[in-house]
Amino acid sequence: MKTLQFREAVAEAMSEEMRRDDTIYLMGEEVAEYNGAYKASKGMLDEFGEKRVIDTPISELGFAGVAVGSAMNGNRPIVEFMTFNFSLVGIDQIINNAAKIRQMSGGQMNCPIVFRGPTASAGQLAATHSQAFESWYANCPGLKVVVPSNPADAKGLLKSAIRDDDPVIFMESEQMYGDKGEVPEGEYLIPLGVADIKRSGNDVTIVSFGKIIKEAYAAAEKLAEEGIQCEIIDLRTVRPMDHKTILDSVKKTNRLVILEEAWPFGNVATEITYQVQAQAFDYLDAPIVKINTADTPAPYSPVLLQEWLPNSEDVIKAVHKVMYA
Repeated sequence: MKTLQFREAVAEAMSEEMRRDDTIYLMGEEVAEYNGAYKASKGMLDEFGEKRVIDTPISELGFAGVAVGSAMNGNRPIVEFMTFNFSLVGIDQIINNAAKIRQMSGGQMNCPIVFRGPTASAGQLAATHSQAFESWYANCPGLKVVVPSNPADAKGLLKSAIRDDDPVIFMESEQMYGDKGEVPEGEYLIPLGVADIKRSGNDVTIVSFGKIIKEAYAAAEKLAEEGIQCEIIDLRTVRPMDHKTILDSVKKTNRLVILEEAWPFGNVATEITYQVQAQAFDYLDAPIVKINTADTPAPYSPVLLQEWLPNSEDVIKAVHKVMYA
């Protein structure tokens, strides 16, 4: 094992795949000369040159379209959005072209492309730069959606995403790029669509993903002091979703709390809630509780932002509720 920052794990995954396959290239705003807005492509321009690490104009619709056309013609582009908030400018290319071309061409064309960049809030960036679009993209057939929570998962999942023959939305976090963690030496892949049990427990299941899962870890430590053992499942891949791991855990613990940094209406937690009540209703000893942000645009004020975001105390309250404690 070696210790890497999240940004280093991302850069290492892309670099290893680009050495392996010369049809892979990286494009986006500031990915080359500046080494990436978050330094997640540091050193890649020097190694691979300007034809494979490409700085683009500030035109997400344009460079997303170039990448989709390129993927349809035999390349495997990685497109970095400086934030997924900016992907909305290029969403027509993602939803109406990348996600649909395999079906609309009758299987004659596929679109092996990765759209990656940070999602959700990153401090005081206000309403238009703090949005989580995991459920938006997961709602679209033809797309896969991956949200890693640590450097090791980021590397293994990104390598699998780059090798996938379908478009993958790979969502990171500006607040995780500096996180350090142990990463296996050498080649390894983590399959898409497989959740991971990060902490075993028998009393309550907590499902989460991305950076907000840290609040679940903090809550589980405090709850353990009360004798409540939480089982924490990191989805890792939102679509395809690993229903089996969630259901098996709920059948063991009989209680479920879902923690997601997203608006409360029609999100990933809503889908999990439906699947569990449909397939494991008789195992539930309490109603499912889902924890989300407040149902408003993200505030700029640090005091309001603290209230808007879910935290470990919210998780503890939710666990007490399902435990009738």
